[in-house]
Amino acid sequence: MTQDVEMKDRTTSSYSVSSADSSALQHLTEISFLIKTGSYSKEVHRIARAVRLTTLLRGKLTALVVASFIDHVACSGSEPNARFFAYLPEEECYEMEVDTATSTVQASAKHLSPEMEMYCYLLILLFLIDQKRYKEAKDCSSESIARVKKLNRRTVDVIAARLYFYYSYIHELTGDLAEIRGNLLELHQIATLHHDELGQETLLNLLLRNYLHYNLFDQAEKLRSKAQRFEAHSNQQFCRYLFYLGKIQTIQLEYTDAKESLLQAARKAPVAALGFRIQCNKWAVIVRLLLGEIPERTIFTQKGMEKALKPYFELTNAVRIGDLEQFRNVADKFGTTFRADGIHNLIVRLRHNVIRTGLRNISISYSRISLADVAQRLRLNSANLVADAESIVAKAIRDGAIDATLDHGNGWMVSKETVDVYSTTEPQLSFNSRIAFCLELHNKAIRALRFPPNAHDDKGSAEKRRERQQQQEQELAKHIQEEEEDDF
Repeated sequence: MTQDVEMKDRTTSSYSVSSADSSALQHLTEISFLIKTGSYSKEVHRIARAVRLTTLLRGKLTALVVASFIDHVACSGSEPNARFFAYLPEEECYEMEVDTATSTVQASAKHLSPEMEMYCYLLILLFLIDQKRYKEAKDCSSESIARVKKLNRRTVDVIAARLYFYYSYIHELTGDLAEIRGNLLELHQIATLHHDELGQETLLNLLLRNYLHYNLFDQAEKLRSKAQRFEAHSNQQFCRYLFYLGKIQTIQLEYTDAKESLLQAARKAPVAALGFRIQCNKWAVIVRLLLGEIPERTIFTQKGMEKALKPYFELTNAVRIGDLEQFRNVADKFGTTFRADGIHNLIVRLRHNVIRTGLRNISISYSRISLADVAQRLRLNSANLVADAESIVAKAIRDGAIDATLDHGNGWMVSKETVDVYSTTEPQLSFNSRIAFCLELHNKAIRALRFPPNAHDDKGSAEKRRERQQQQEQELAKHIQEEEEDDF
């Protein structure tokens, strides 16, 4: 894992710090102060803010900046210092014969708190991943996770959650995602025992991603259904959970629930997360097509998504028209894209929807048509066209997709007269679904309200507060009386 590092050059030299590096070091020093303050006062929100600020500095991290910061928080020559420097490139860290006045930070012997130690690991990981040093990043992440397992501090949980993410991410980049599945399950168990809800939330998403990466949908659903659920602590993690849930529900033919999960994930995702929103929209388009719906054109013309969603736009056109030949051409043309997105199996399911859409258009256009003409217009390519067309029409009639009858003697499909939709229950069902959505939105808004803990017990709280106040007044009066006696 770690390697011995020669310290003699670094301890006798200073760092060459440019103005950009100096600014980055200054910001890192302020972030380290936030972490120290948060660890001493046990204020988790300060450490969460430090992690967010680090993300903004990610593009300015260089080997020299990271090395300078590590020397600032960990004493040169100490064991943690040597452990951190084992992952940094030596040739980029040490530049000699430089005026010491240009160095904004200097090494000093300081106690390295667990929070600061985990933060140093996070900083090194960010640098190594950006530099595409995947082997060193993999070793660094494994060591950081091994040390996280030994800690049980709520102030470390925020940094640990980021370390979990990059631990999984670097193994996914190197193609070793299956190797860490057992370790992730162990970490999830530890987080549950420690009541680390943010860690549970993060690790559950990482495990779901691990299973879905290898198309293990049944195992993913079993884990999801048995894992403890609680109120989301991170909007990003909640969006990821909804996306993975939507994918699982789609494979399990629960299209209505999958559509709701995917659309909600796309709506809640941050505007900057363009790639994530594109993936959500890709799956949502397929799910809506499988439900028999046609997505609006505005979905495909969203800013920054036109090129990525172009294959799905052409696929939607083929399904909308009901042209089986055009559907085959689109599936062949963009087959590589659909396989890369993991949607190729769902495209195969869409063939039946294309046939039903084409059959519905035929039944509206013709009051009576022969089965041979139906097969020709659907562009079926089989040995016995009439028999296949007859079975397809019969199934569509039985499923209620079309309102027609079969004349077996003459080989005809006879469509019934089109009924005014407003004389049916369709408008009522549509209004009912919209009202149900509004009521559900209202209920979620009510549940989202925050009340003070034990708000129902105001009387008891007031009495306890009054008793504490009286006790403090008595102690203060006694203290004043003792001081007066001492004066005399």
